[in-house]
Amino acid sequence: MPVAESRYPVSIKGVLIRDDRVLLVHNERDEWELPGGRIEPGETPEQCVAREISEESGLPVDVAEILDAWVYHIAVAGKDVFIVTYGCTCASDAAPVLSHEHSRIAEFAEHEVSGLRMPDGYKRSIAAWFDRLRTLQAAR
Repeated sequence: MPVAESRYPVSIKGVLIRDDRVLLVHNERDEWELPGGRIEPGETPEQCVAREISEESGLPVDVAEILDAWVYHIAVAGKDVFIVTYGCTCASDAAPVLSHEHSRIAEFAEHEVSGLRMPDGYKRSIAAWFDRLRTLQAAR
């Protein structure tokens, strides 16, 4: 009996926080999500997330550290995706620009995130990056 292969697509996402607000995009499943996407040939995960955030928002970012990784089951699509999240920062004060990939783009305060329709894994990553940035600020 042949063994079925189990492969998940990989999506690299960025938690971009600037001015105490996190950047989110709205998808076709009527969910808010972190900007990001798939790695292109020859890219590192860090290069991927920087490129994806730039493409989806017009903002240049600095990629810091991995925050989390998990398998996300997308029930409406009947598939699983391996998600990796990175903490990101941005020195630009330009407004984010909506790309053709999403219906909306917005920045949310930390306390607003819990009320948004989005996967819990994203909420975990957002909370972790807010906490990490507070720790880094306190150490200065």
